[in-house]
Amino acid sequence: MSVRDESEDLFTLPALAHGAPKNRFPELSIPAQAAYQIVHDELLLDGVSRMNLATFCTTWLDDQARRLMSETTDKNIVDKDEYPQTAELEQRCVRMVADLWHAPDPDDTAGTSTTGSSEAAMLGGLAAKFRWRARTDGPYAAAKGVPNFVCGPVQVCWEKFARYFDVEIRRVPLRADRFTLHPDDIEAHCDANTIMVVATLGQTFTGLYEDVAGIAATLDDMQQRTGLDIPLHVDAASGGFLAPFTAPELIWDFRLPRVRSINASGHKTGLAPLGCGWAIWRATADLPEGLIFDVDYLGGSMATFNLNFSRPGGQAITQYYEFIRLGRIGYTAVQEQHHHVARQLARGVEQAGPFELIHDGDPLRGITAVSWRMTEETDYNLYDLSDRLRSRGWLIAAYPLPANRQGETVMRAVIRHGFTHDMVDLLLADVRRSIEHLHRHPLETSLTRKEAGGFTHDATPRSA
Repeated sequence: MSVRDESEDLFTLPALAHGAPKNRFPELSIPAQAAYQIVHDELLLDGVSRMNLATFCTTWLDDQARRLMSETTDKNIVDKDEYPQTAELEQRCVRMVADLWHAPDPDDTAGTSTTGSSEAAMLGGLAAKFRWRARTDGPYAAAKGVPNFVCGPVQVCWEKFARYFDVEIRRVPLRADRFTLHPDDIEAHCDANTIMVVATLGQTFTGLYEDVAGIAATLDDMQQRTGLDIPLHVDAASGGFLAPFTAPELIWDFRLPRVRSINASGHKTGLAPLGCGWAIWRATADLPEGLIFDVDYLGGSMATFNLNFSRPGGQAITQYYEFIRLGRIGYTAVQEQHHHVARQLARGVEQAGPFELIHDGDPLRGITAVSWRMTEETDYNLYDLSDRLRSRGWLIAAYPLPANRQGETVMRAVIRHGFTHDMVDLLLADVRRSIEHLHRHPLETSLTRKEAGGFTHDATPRSA
């Protein structure tokens, strides 16, 4: 059959006379190629992922990484008896990441791959809750109330952790000109029921790093004065695979004894494909045994302490591939290039309109992102600009800051692997073109946050 005949068969199948099934389970079968074409064509509406500067996640993989993912789709990473080498590659990654984050003894650390940093963060939080629950000394001898943790502006996974696992979230509001949690914000929110403080290395709202070392010093001082021994967890979802290479002098990891656990996304700046995260504890003793389950029905006895169970092994395998392919020198070169591209974008944004930079891509201050706000009233707002850029295929987040600065809107673009200097030039040309259009054709009413749609940090729970 000719290619033309196959194409005609594809679009004239009786089973598809009224379109693809959408609301009811289909009765009839169709050829695999027809099913593929239907799904493929619908996904064209998703747009180009590499033009999505709202996401932090990997959107570019080399051919070898794609091959490894394809070759390992049938490997269940939890089945360590049947796939022992997959388990070995995962544990090699754990030791490598522990070494990267300066664990005292990378061979004596507990860690695991996860489906992303959200699962890893929840595991870190659960470990802290279990350790707190076991405390009976000093100020912890009294009857305990509801456990809590203290944080600044955080990603929604921490709100989920609080709600799902009955922990109070004490989120310190922003004040004055601050965009992050500061060390002097901590003590007023801590007590004997505080299971941990969460510091963020690469804040979602602005891309800025929080002062992890300063927060650790505050907690050290509190322990000396009050006896409260509150551990520090670092949410390094985006910064964990940046700072070690582009800001090695920045002290934020296990070099600080107060840091007991760290989570990070392999599928963000770790360059792994989507579905890869890492949870690492300072030492084996920091992971309570109550979180570990021994499972023996997959072919042999094995320990597991993930929230998810069966999941593909390809992401951890491909992470190992990236580690050995690039090494420290390669990761440094790649990540430094991302910062150079971000700084180019920051310069262009600053010149394009009445914008003030919040984060300019400086590797000592934050991740490879650029964030900005407007400095004067104009005939458009950042939601209008974001909407206009969307018409050119660019997805760039605009959203309000967290409490107590919710009246301020910011815009943020995340630079990832595969985004080049040339693409920055194209984006800046469209930014200028969009601003000129908005000036020439002023809107009667600017878009509101609700009308703008798209990306949001709002995690307001739905009513019951």
